[in-house]
Order: sequence, then structure tokens, then C-alpha cells
Amino acid sequence: MKSDLCKQLGIEFPLFAFSHCRDVVAAVTNAGGMGVFGAAMMSPEQLEEELSWIDDHVDGRPYGVDLIVPNKFEAKGQDIPDEQILAMVPEGHKEFAASVLRDKGLDPGDLDARRQELLVFRDNISADGARRSLEVAFRHPIALIANALGVPPADMLEMGKAHGVAVAALVGTAQHARAQVAAGVDIIVAAGGEAGGHTGEISTMVLVPEVVQSIADMGADVPVLAAGGIASGAQMAGAMAMGAAGAWCGSVWLTTAEAETNPVVKEKMLAASSADTVRARSRTGKPSRQLVSGWTEAWEGKGAPKPLPMPLQTLVSEPALARIDQLSQTGDAGAQELATYWVGQGVGLMTQAMSAGAVVQAFKEDFLRGYERLQAALEG
Repeated sequence: MKSDLCKQLGIEFPLFAFSHCRDVVAAVTNAGGMGVFGAAMMSPEQLEEELSWIDDHVDGRPYGVDLIVPNKFEAKGQDIPDEQILAMVPEGHKEFAASVLRDKGLDPGDLDARRQELLVFRDNISADGARRSLEVAFRHPIALIANALGVPPADMLEMGKAHGVAVAALVGTAQHARAQVAAGVDIIVAAGGEAGGHTGEISTMVLVPEVVQSIADMGADVPVLAAGGIASGAQMAGAMAMGAAGAWCGSVWLTTAEAETNPVVKEKMLAASSADTVRARSRTGKPSRQLVSGWTEAWEGKGAPKPLPMPLQTLVSEPALARIDQLSQTGDAGAQELATYWVGQGVGLMTQAMSAGAVVQAFKEDFLRGYERLQAALEG
């Protein structure tokens, strides 16, 4: 494709793949799209290792990095010791998480030890932690850096300009898009409520043209990527007909051969319909869409505690979910019922396990079919 965005980033096809799996990132980049590595849960040392691996497997082709630096979270800007942060998690919340496992006959194990390990997330979303991750990222030949929650920190914007790296940001409203453009962001990802992970309420079909028009009204020339529920090339073509410059997808890669998704969850996703997801605060403290399971239903049920702010809710949920994943892969039926992961409503279109490269190819072919249908309608 000979679009301005493809030329700017040096890619063949404007399909962006957000993934926590380096193998998926490399495979999509090598297939002509752009893999974007999700690094929110990684220490700077781990990030260095992963990006070095990607460098060695993409032969100089462009890829990106995605961080989470939210504008608001509990104790932001405060120098609070780890022990005090852990003490901020109410015993009632910890007990409820453990009780969900016990109700299915599972031994929760030592969830407190896992909470200690998860403090890397709290460090990463702080200003100092983000700076350390950025320093690692910009030591590598990345073509894009993205922030998933809110306006990117000044460091990200400044380093992006200094290194000639495009800075992207995810938005869920036209108002947020205008604020991002005013801050100097280079690419806007308009993520509709159908998306997996953190998401707003406005549907992709409404959000994309609204964001495109809002940016045009500012007199700005900032490309918009459509995100949320997109799992096919025809959907991508439809989004581009509404003014998007490409598509940003996350969920569709979760069932690929390269993805590190729990195999039990992969099978649940392949069997799921678009109705089998829920948007809730119970995983991170901010609204995020995930696969419905016994775990999500427990948090929506009577007597469940109110989710805590980020990152405290992460310290409640993630240790228990890691234990569930571990036990589900041993064949435990109770754990398999509880197992879940972030995924968008496009999961209903994800019915066949494929390699990441094959997914990119399927997008290209389906995009062309969608384009030809529009062309045929015009020629009548």
C-alpha cells in the first residue's frame, strides 16, 4: 500500500499488532505490518532482553513499543515504600480473590509472594519507571512508541522527536484525541469500546469518524488508526473508508501459533462468540474488556468488593489469575472454568488457529475483497 503512513514508517501494510509476545511482534513486522511490543509488565532489564531478540529477528524492519503511563493512578508522584503500597490492599479484597479459587476446589498458594513480584508494574507506570523503560526502548531501532493511557509524558514526546520516532497514543473519545494532538502526538489510535484491554464506551463505528473529523477541524494532519473489535481485512477497509489510515489490533493475535496465551484460554477464545466478553474494572481498577469466565462473574456477583484504583486492583487480581492459569494447564476443570484474559468483541470472528504471518496475509486478502466490493458498487 502506498499511503503516507506506510511511507512514513517504512511498512507495506498499515496493520499494527499490539502483543506482549515478541514472536508475534517479529512475525507481523516480517509479514509487512508493524508489530508493537507491549512492555508494561517488564523491568528495564527484561525489556532490553526482549527488544534485543526482536532486533535479531526482524532484519532491520520497523517495529514499535507500547508502554502504560496513566495520567492518574493511586499514589502517583508519591515516594511510597513497597511495603506501604502492599499494605494499602485491603485484606477483604485479598481474601475474596483467594475465595474464588477455593470455591472451585483450588489451592490459592502464596498469593502474597506474587504481589511482591508485581510491584514492577507500579514502578513502570511511575514517571521514573517510564523514563527508564523509555531509555531502553530508544537504544533500539524502534519506529514507534505508544502510550496506552492518557497523554504521553513529556519525556516520551521529547525523546520521540529527538530520535525521529513516531509517538502514538490511544484514545476513547474525540475530546481525548484533540488533547493528544495539542500535546504533539504523531499518531492517534481511536480505540472503540469493543476492544480488549483498557477501553472506553464509544463504539469503533462511531468513534473513528468522530475522531477523524475532530482532528481535521483542528487543521491538523495527524493519522488515525482504528482499533476495537477489528479482526478482518474487510473491517479494516471499512475503517479506512471512514478516514482511518490503518488498523491497530490486539485480540486477533492471541490465538495465533506464536502467542504465549494460555492454551486453555486460546481454546475458549476460539469457541467464544462476540457476546462472551465483559467490560469491567475488576482486573486493573480501570475499565477493561476480557473473556467472560467464572472469575469475571464472581467479581460481578453479589457480595463482591468494589474494585480498587490502579495499581492496587492489579495486586489483587493478577496473582490469583496467574495461579488459575498455572492450574488450568494441569487439566483442573475448576481452574479452566475460571481462566480468562483480555480480549475484544472481535473474538467471535476468531474461529481458526493460524500463524501470525498467516493472519496478516488473511487481512491483506480480505481487505482487497472489501475494496473490490466497494469498487463494484460504484461502477454498478
